[in-house]
Amino acid sequence: MTTPSDAPTMDPRPAGRGRSEHLIRTRILEAIFERRLAPGEKLTEDRLAELFGVSRTVVRQALARLAQDGIVEQHPNRGAFVAAPSRTDACHVMAARAVVEPEVVRVAACGCGAQGLERLRRHIRQEDEVRAADDRASLVRLTGEFHVVLAEVAGNPVFVRLLTELQALSSLSILLYARGERSACPPGEHGAIVAAIARGEAEEAARLMRAHIAHVAADMELSEPPERAEGLAQALGFTTRARPPR
Repeated sequence: MTTPSDAPTMDPRPAGRGRSEHLIRTRILEAIFERRLAPGEKLTEDRLAELFGVSRTVVRQALARLAQDGIVEQHPNRGAFVAAPSRTDACHVMAARAVVEPEVVRVAACGCGAQGLERLRRHIRQEDEVRAADDRASLVRLTGEFHVVLAEVAGNPVFVRLLTELQALSSLSILLYARGERSACPPGEHGAIVAAIARGEAEEAARLMRAHIAHVAADMELSEPPERAEGLAQALGFTTRARPPR
């Protein structure tokens, strides 16, 4: 798997600590959206400081912010790691999305102007182009970003922060628990949601979003696996019997 440390480096030349922290967070989130950073992968402070040309203090603050959002896990004496959501965590993420995102599209349908609609349609065209080109990494990123773009079009910065966090956690959950090879949103559903928004049909847009999130959740194996076998005999299907006394 390609990670940002393996890819050609870019010189971000950040100006100011706040911008530096934001850039680090943004690049880590992009790598998660594109499945270039896997759950449980270590984020080394020294390497990140070298890549971004900043101090370890700036890196530490960026990672702390991501940890507050649940996207990074920090362990004493071990460092920072990309979060690895449990199945329960993944269920909680999808439940939160099922509450928040229908309201996002409802708001967008009631107040989305021509500029916002064009932005959504342009995003759908980009999804269609990379799907036709079989550009899997870009498709995964764009289908995840679509939900954040919806929040931006709705005009509520709190929605934007929530959806950015929820999409990152969804991406990690899909990496861990996806059924088969599907790793992006089902084709056609984003376009149907945008069409309902364009018609001003708030309730229909919300219904489509609920169905869409249900489809995404259904493509993950979120039921807890059976309890692990106790010993080799049970794992291999043998019935355990009491040993006869000697």
